[in-house]
Amino acid sequence: MKMGVALALVSLSISRAASTAEFVDVAWQVGIRFQHVSGAQGERHMPETYGSGVAFLDFDADGFLDLYWVNSGSLDDSESTQIATNALYRNSGDGAFVDRTEACRVGDTGYGMGVAVGDYDGDGDLDMYVTNYGPNVLYRNETEAEGRQFRPATDAAGVADDGWSTSAAFCDVDEDGYLDLYVANYLEYSIADYPSCKVDGTNLLIYCDPRRFSPQRDRFFHNMGPAGRWTFEDRTEATGLAQDVGKELGVIFFDGDLDGDQDLYLACDLTPNLLFLNEDGVFRETGLASGTSLNDEGELEAGMGVDVADVDEDGLPEIFVTNFQWQSNTMYRNLGGGFFLDATAALGLEGASMPYLGFGTGFIDYDNDGDMDLFVANGHVDGNVEQYDAASRYEQPNQLFENRGDGRFSEVETGQGGLGSTDVSRGTAFGDYDNDGDMDIAVSNSNGRSHLLQNQGGHNNHWLGLQLLYGKSNRDALGARVTVEFGHRQTHQQVRRARSYLSSSDARLLFGLGSKDEVDSVKIEWPDGTVQMLGRTKADRYLVVHASDGQNP
Repeated sequence: MKMGVALALVSLSISRAASTAEFVDVAWQVGIRFQHVSGAQGERHMPETYGSGVAFLDFDADGFLDLYWVNSGSLDDSESTQIATNALYRNSGDGAFVDRTEACRVGDTGYGMGVAVGDYDGDGDLDMYVTNYGPNVLYRNETEAEGRQFRPATDAAGVADDGWSTSAAFCDVDEDGYLDLYVANYLEYSIADYPSCKVDGTNLLIYCDPRRFSPQRDRFFHNMGPAGRWTFEDRTEATGLAQDVGKELGVIFFDGDLDGDQDLYLACDLTPNLLFLNEDGVFRETGLASGTSLNDEGELEAGMGVDVADVDEDGLPEIFVTNFQWQSNTMYRNLGGGFFLDATAALGLEGASMPYLGFGTGFIDYDNDGDMDLFVANGHVDGNVEQYDAASRYEQPNQLFENRGDGRFSEVETGQGGLGSTDVSRGTAFGDYDNDGDMDIAVSNSNGRSHLLQNQGGHNNHWLGLQLLYGKSNRDALGARVTVEFGHRQTHQQVRRARSYLSSSDARLLFGLGSKDEVDSVKIEWPDGTVQMLGRTKADRYLVVHASDGQNP
């Protein structure tokens, strides 16, 4: 694809009686020039193929979502190697993005993987934790004489991790009001001493199977709050999270059993997926017992990205995991009581995903008709896959699945180009960057330029946006649960940032309302269990709701 013709090539149009939805890649047009560099030189070092993540965040609190892109670079330490830096683009609010990487001092040059976002120090602005193959970095958001800047605070805060970290997530797991940090680590891999892997019976080099390597232990860092001067303490063992079996790539906190606290789900690569139920701040692993570790045939899958949503409007959140090619992605339907059922085939998601290798993913109501649709970012791991699998391609189309209204899905025919063209897509983040009431998508492509997919049709239906503001360091009310009632329907969402794959999304909630121009009620269950009700509310606007107010402004 030529960069100058992105608008012509990358679009999706769908006509319905109620709405028309259209996504257009506007990255180049709005000033985003980010180019991911994998640094691959032919040795097939495993970190080279996993790509990187992206985050939507309003780092300067001006009401417009900015973008932070994670880069990788090279694993070679020679002086001739290309140095790649992460990039921060500020949304000016007038349809343009400006590169503020150097000014804000966030151009980490580590071999980047993912990013987590949260206000861990309770000062009202958003901080970032960047995961790397190698030392991770915590950036503390501060306002200085020179303007808005970030300061590295990794060692001072006690959240250093020098392994191979992938996804990470901020979450208040013990409901003390302070955001804790979970860091997923993948496997033990040494650049200095690595195996050479080939297709059976050939000399064709490929990236190694992760089963050849031992897993790395994840880390859970407990936030000590202001009394501890906003430092963290490693409580991986104490919280029951010190497992040594998983090779984690996707992380998400959500209240899966609706008991009021945050559970943890980990998408694992050819090891059983893990579901940890939160029991007063201590976790109990229930993956196999709950039905969320394997597929319906009892097989291991190569879990990459993960998201949760109530797709059938029964009040219970389902779990969706992207997997390797020829495996299909997996949808675990929530049966209640902490139990799930692999309902991938029944919900129409099995066959369509088989030919593709999924990474980033997210539930969004792209057409604002009131139910949760599904986006999947695809791309193979082997650049030479066509030499040993004629039915496969390295660059693959991304996919959009429409919820038919009953929790079953149909793939949207995206046509030539599709959502972000045919690329090697990895991390994806979701947010309404232009504040027009529909969900946009940021896509990071391995060793390629990024995409910003602007939704230019979803706001043809009515919508309601909610920004929840809580206390202490959990300013975004991560973990809050919101129920919106309109007509004879009730839809439910939980506030979260960390989802998808290596990425972080906007914490605001966006509810599609179809033809309804108002909602009957809004029920907010705050992280501390307090319930707040809003009455009849006009649609097509964002409301900022403070937990202490008891009302919307």
